Amino acid sequence: MTRAAATGRILLVDDDPGLRRLLSLRLESDGHEVVTAESAREALSRLTGFAADLVITDLRMAGMDGMALLGEIGRERPGLPVIVLTAHGTIPEAVTATQQGALDFLTKPVDRAALSERIQHALGAGRTNHDQGDDWATQVITRSAEMHSLLGEARMVAESDAAVLINGASGTGKELLARAIHGASPRADKPFVAINCGAMPEALLESELFGHEKGAFTDAKTAKPGLIRDAHGGSLLLDEIGDMPPSLQVKLLRALQEGEVRPVGGSQSVAVDIRVISATHRNLREAIAAGDFREDLYYRLNVVTLTLPPLAQRREDIPLLVDHFLKQLTEDKGRPPKVYAPDAMELLTAADWPGNIRQLRNMVEHNVALTRARVIGADQVRQALVRDGGTVPGEVMPPLKQARESFTRHYLIRLLQITGGNVSRSARLARRNRTEFYKLLSRHGIDPAAFK
Repeated sequence: MTRAAATGRILLVDDDPGLRRLLSLRLESDGHEVVTAESAREALSRLTGFAADLVITDLRMAGMDGMALLGEIGRERPGLPVIVLTAHGTIPEAVTATQQGALDFLTKPVDRAALSERIQHALGAGRTNHDQGDDWATQVITRSAEMHSLLGEARMVAESDAAVLINGASGTGKELLARAIHGASPRADKPFVAINCGAMPEALLESELFGHEKGAFTDAKTAKPGLIRDAHGGSLLLDEIGDMPPSLQVKLLRALQEGEVRPVGGSQSVAVDIRVISATHRNLREAIAAGDFREDLYYRLNVVTLTLPPLAQRREDIPLLVDHFLKQLTEDKGRPPKVYAPDAMELLTAADWPGNIRQLRNMVEHNVALTRARVIGADQVRQALVRDGGTVPGEVMPPLKQARESFTRHYLIRLLQITGGNVSRSARLARRNRTEFYKLLSRHGIDPAAFK
């Protein structure tokens, strides 16, 4: 059976309005979602609120050119595929662009069949969890461009056996991301085993990790293989690796270097084949400087680093997460559905959330349990925030008149991200009328449609 062509979200950048319109129509007729930009700077603005799968950009443009745009994308959205369009006279520059990170280049006039073929190849190279036919990270709920960029990197590293270190504050979803990486890897049909390295005493942790022989210590009435051997062929998540005792760090390093483990009380080593994923909320560089973590183990575990942003940096995801938790806690359990009142949702969106997603879920569960009505109001949210020892936010965003000009654009973008491009709600949150708000968006070159 012929496989259906993949469709994706494409950012098209060209300063020629006629070509931009023609290519946009072609791409849309092929089923792609297309956002256009007439300059590199506008393209960077679009990427802030558009989780693109692919960028197609002209090489020669006034102001910032395609090469400079390629460099910015490489810094801001590593892993995002870029196809460069070029005239015949600039082919050498296009070749240079591919050497500097562009996935491919096409010469003008652009052949439709060739373009379609290159797009299919590009989408295969840079898909993320929202893509059709690719459900590897469906448990990661997000519309954040930063998170989609991170997921793009995670999807690529999943295909290798490289050790991954996931950084992030408590409650940001480190184990969820680790499970997604395992599920997208060639080891997906093998075990995924997780252990919290900071949750048990040293002697017990050693036995849990490396196993023990019968009689190795007082309570060892039977032999136990250990979690490293349990993960053979699959992936081992060492959660809170920064809290592992130094003596066990030495033994773990040796096991990873030699590809074998020796159980407590044993005389023979056993070969193991595992992919190691580590996670920590600690700054391991600082732990190394303090003598609490081995530098050689750090480099063994830290081949690729993925850093999960705190929930306060991805506020646009809060309404999605809240809806997801509400469904889990009500409809999925056969209970009547509940919703948050608009002002209650605004409070949730504006709160600090030091406990991140875990704290947000706890809050939703608390509100559901203590609210008989279908609608959860702002008072219930305020009471729960005070119960958690947090502060009740005043405004979702500071008034625009207090913001510097350099901050205004970011302010508007964050509002549109939070509301999903809803101009009326954004204007209400900013305490501006719709007409004035539209003028602000126009002045800063922001298209609310890009955030829907």
